[in-house]
Amino acid sequence: MSQKNSNIPTFQRSNIQPRHVAIIMDGNGRWAAKRALPRTAGHKKGAEAAKRAVKAAADLGVEYLTLFGFSSENWRRPQTEIADLMQLLRYYLRSETADMHKSNVRMRVIGDRSKFDEDIIELIDNAETLTASNTGIQVVIALNYGGRQDILQAVEKLIQNGDKVQDIEAAFSSALMTAGIPDPDLLIRTSGEQRISNFLIWQCAYTEFVFTDVLWPDFDRKDMEAALAVYAGRERRFGDIKRSEG
Repeated sequence: MSQKNSNIPTFQRSNIQPRHVAIIMDGNGRWAAKRALPRTAGHKKGAEAAKRAVKAAADLGVEYLTLFGFSSENWRRPQTEIADLMQLLRYYLRSETADMHKSNVRMRVIGDRSKFDEDIIELIDNAETLTASNTGIQVVIALNYGGRQDILQAVEKLIQNGDKVQDIEAAFSSALMTAGIPDPDLLIRTSGEQRISNFLIWQCAYTEFVFTDVLWPDFDRKDMEAALAVYAGRERRFGDIKRSEG
């Protein structure tokens, strides 16, 4: 999917809407390379795109927006790039938390935050606490998150609990890092890549995927609208059961 493709249906606010949209924000490095800029510049522009995505999703009636900010595999990147990403994360948490709160946005973070420096953990905790009672869109940021890691820690929780449960699937879902958050209806991945990259593996069992060639720093409201329009034209099926969303 690309906003330049004239075959993309036009978004209508009355169309069927996804309740939960997840985004794999890909292409920061390529965006910078195309402009002969350092990767840091791409990440900074990517953070601006994330801010735009939150506003667009809220305006378009999305209830939950999950952004894949930093995967558990990203620690393998060069240390200089990781240091730059951590500084950008600090800046984002400090500068955007108050604005999110004013906009009635609730912020949550999923992933293993234990690997982050103490000041970053404190910033995350503060953001979650400050916005906990907000009733607007819920923005879930995946930091040091991996889908396999999520599943394994859920299994460990169930083993440690040791209690017999009537509904093992419900108990398992409640042990995931996304407990209390509905599974994504739509997953968008930017930059032309077409894979899930260890993101919300369990949760995306019946998610609709939309792939766009747009690099993440260039992603804007029109691209969000285009993805939602594609979703509205899909006939969702869950196994052998067709579900009506009208």
